[in-house]
Amino acid sequence: MEFRPCIDIHNGQVKQIVGSSLVDKDNHAEENFVAAKDADYYAELYRDNGIRGGHIILLNPASSPYYEATKAQALKALGAYPEGLQIGGGVNDSNALEYLEAGASHVIVTSYVFQDGHVNMAHLKKISRMVGKKHLVLDLSCRMRDGCYYIVTDRWQKFTDEKVDSSMLDLFMEYCDEFLIHAVDVEGRNQGIEEALVRRLGVWCGSSDKIAVTYAGGVHSYEDIALLDKLGGGKVNVTIGSALDIFGGKLSFQEVVKRIKNAS
Repeated sequence: MEFRPCIDIHNGQVKQIVGSSLVDKDNHAEENFVAAKDADYYAELYRDNGIRGGHIILLNPASSPYYEATKAQALKALGAYPEGLQIGGGVNDSNALEYLEAGASHVIVTSYVFQDGHVNMAHLKKISRMVGKKHLVLDLSCRMRDGCYYIVTDRWQKFTDEKVDSSMLDLFMEYCDEFLIHAVDVEGRNQGIEEALVRRLGVWCGSSDKIAVTYAGGVHSYEDIALLDKLGGGKVNVTIGSALDIFGGKLSFQEVVKRIKNAS
């Protein structure tokens, strides 16, 4: 298990939000924390602690009046930690290379690949060829419906008909370097992890030939970290946001770094 930190940017500011509350109308989200510092501060913190693979997420669509301010913050973070951070949020074939050239180690895609409720394999193959498999992360963030986890797109607002299961993961791993999976129903709520999802991911990751998987959502205690490590068989990486003291939470960033390092 590795720690994969985050920098979520909304309306031009670093924030921690309740994931299921995000809507494009009026650029609204329920906020847990709004940073006084810019995105490059957090990028430098992760860099100075030797933590790689964290993700920057732009939470405004390109149509938003806040988009340019949000993008500017993201570029500041990439500049502060070249090759150390991934970036997602509206990434497609027209801007992916721009972000890599700006210093991103990987681009993260969702809505470009999942359209009209289904996977667009032509788009997946195109962007994988364009940036290279080793520079692509697929965001398979999901919500539960009828006992199954379905991918959600467009800043987690729209359900697709695509289930997150072993056959999907086996297919998609041929085109990307890593999966990023937010458990959207618990994201930002500080109420515990989505245990069933972590357990399923851990089973899939159990084979040595699998790619990296990063889980995000609900971690709010050191016990949650230990539970995630156990359920994921030590193979599932973790993102922690709102619970960290650097984002107004109760968990010490330095203690989290130490515990996850020791767990792995």
